[in-house]
Amino acid sequence: MSRDLHAGIAQLTGAITLAVLVSGVAAPLIGRWLDRHGGRGLMTLGSVLGGLAVLAWSQVRSVAQLYLVCGVLGVASAMVLYEAAFAVIVAWFDATRRARALLAVTVVAGFASSIFLPLTGFLVDLYGWRQALVILAAGYALTSVPLHALAVRSRSAPPHVNRREVVGAALRERPFWLLAAAFLTQTGAVSVMGVLLVTYLIALGHAPVFAASVAGLLGVLSVTGRLVTTGLQGRWSVALITAVMFGVQGLAAVLLPLVGRSTAGAVAGVVLFGLGFGVGTIARPALLADRYGTGAYASLSGALALPITAAKAVAPLLAAGIAQVAGYPAVMGAVAAACALGALSLIAYHRNAHPTPAAA
Repeated sequence: MSRDLHAGIAQLTGAITLAVLVSGVAAPLIGRWLDRHGGRGLMTLGSVLGGLAVLAWSQVRSVAQLYLVCGVLGVASAMVLYEAAFAVIVAWFDATRRARALLAVTVVAGFASSIFLPLTGFLVDLYGWRQALVILAAGYALTSVPLHALAVRSRSAPPHVNRREVVGAALRERPFWLLAAAFLTQTGAVSVMGVLLVTYLIALGHAPVFAASVAGLLGVLSVTGRLVTTGLQGRWSVALITAVMFGVQGLAAVLLPLVGRSTAGAVAGVVLFGLGFGVGTIARPALLADRYGTGAYASLSGALALPITAAKAVAPLLAAGIAQVAGYPAVMGAVAAACALGALSLIAYHRNAHPTPAAA
């Protein structure tokens, strides 16, 4: 793609960053729509839009066209990915079944990169990147469009909640901003590790194949962390479990510069960090629904998604700058500090964890 479009890697990466940012900007509007109308129509339309955008991607001839397509992909992502799916699940399942439903979705989705990264590489090697995108677009549309159209229920009776009042009250209270701080900082840390871990392990002296293989554990370990978190919810609060997971991630970031030059040390550090890699994804909807109820869940989730998505997009760029100026140990220190701040924010949230009247 870089060769065909006469573009550098930074330009291509910028297109993906644009898609992520557009998704975050669209999230509040998408959330309000989901609260009012449910997910069937929106997610079906988003699947159609996503399939067409990937198909259009296969035909781009310039960097400008690529950026335009990625902007459309960002809108489609906001309509069909985790935030929208969680809004449907929260509205669909009662509190006793919600945790298992969220777990089921995130466990399956947790293997997406493990499946589609090698599959995409295989298709590119076999057919080239343009034809690979055509195949992926067709496969996505043929599965996702009918599933959303036929399997997602319409929202038959939205709860009688003044959503604007619920959102406004949440934005004025400390616990909401503690949640925002917790998930913003941890998302930034996870994003940095996801982007820079392979490069860092190579800088520590490991072979590229080993570095890539160890970093690949993050996807599998994210599923493990979600299973552990869901299993412990009967004994401890979600906020405290998640705080512990974030704290373990911070410890891993501290240990990697100290022990990461050895094979065992690198694996141990990645395993510890990986256990919390996907916990934020499953904890955020659970905490929001428990405190604020389901009537305005998607609107609140959309409000949180905007800064969190921005952190996801910007944090790796900042970390790359820190690495150039101060080295990777400084990056690991920043990651550890972010995880610690996330853990402390959740502990403070737990102390204020009393459901609002709308959730009762």
